[in-house]
Amino acid sequence: MKFYREHSLSEIATIIDCNFIGDSNFPVLGMNEIHVVEPGDIVFVDHPKYYDKALQSAATIVLINKEVECPKGKALLISDDPFRDFNKLTNHFRPFTPSSLAISSTAKIGKNTVIQPNCFVGNNVVIGEGCLIHANVSIYDNTVIGNNVIIHSGTILGADAFYYKKRPEGFDQLLSGGRVIIENNVGIGALCTIDKGVTGDTTIGEGTKIDNQVHVGHDTIIGKKCLIAAQTGIAGCVVIEDEVTLWGQVGTTSGITIGSKAVILAQSGVSKSLEGSKVYFGTPAEESREKLKQLANIKKIPEIIENLKSK
Repeated sequence: MKFYREHSLSEIATIIDCNFIGDSNFPVLGMNEIHVVEPGDIVFVDHPKYYDKALQSAATIVLINKEVECPKGKALLISDDPFRDFNKLTNHFRPFTPSSLAISSTAKIGKNTVIQPNCFVGNNVVIGEGCLIHANVSIYDNTVIGNNVIIHSGTILGADAFYYKKRPEGFDQLLSGGRVIIENNVGIGALCTIDKGVTGDTTIGEGTKIDNQVHVGHDTIIGKKCLIAAQTGIAGCVVIEDEVTLWGQVGTTSGITIGSKAVILAQSGVSKSLEGSKVYFGTPAEESREKLKQLANIKKIPEIIENLKSK
């Protein structure tokens, strides 16, 4: 998430009421999670296990819960609770703004786009030309939709990321300030849910077609011309490259990459990154020919046992 203007390190420290290490005028341009940070971004870290990763990341401002040596060319914000203060910054720079209209006055809707009754279109939403939005679709704030997109009834774009910190009193949610981006010529079925990024974008690439009852987690990037069948669940921070096919009820873990033109057969569980241009099956998903051989061999176990007994 980029800020609307450049801020100084001291300005940011004032917002969250914390100390800092570095030049008070050090430039701060935005805030992001560690997998998408760029120079000028704030990244937060609150566990020693991840200190080095955060300090050595592309981020030039590190919100951290311990005073450590500051890397050259960077700055530190010292907080007793970086998670809490990251939420404060999200609330400050992208606060929730209630809407009293079904279609916000700040939404921009292109020519020849049809929006059926009972839809909600939030603040600062952009919808391109020639789209068809069927009844009862909810499009949360800041979502961007390209041209010639079809979205079927009951679909929700832009719900919060499923991201929590466990505390003694319960789970504390990391607030979501990102967006959903739907590129041109995408088709989205009924009752789908596509969560916005925590600070970045959840993106559905041009020409991709999504069946009914599919869930796409926060910050996931789906490439061009993919096919995703019903009841598939894609976790957060997944990269699905171009022309991938996921058949029904496929599930993935977070933070993995599925290579271009891969095919994942129905009811498979993807627990690690997979190469492109191959067919996969099973849980955990493996190349389908190998997995089917394994299943065939398992069926032979009773026969093998009987043969051993008879000897």
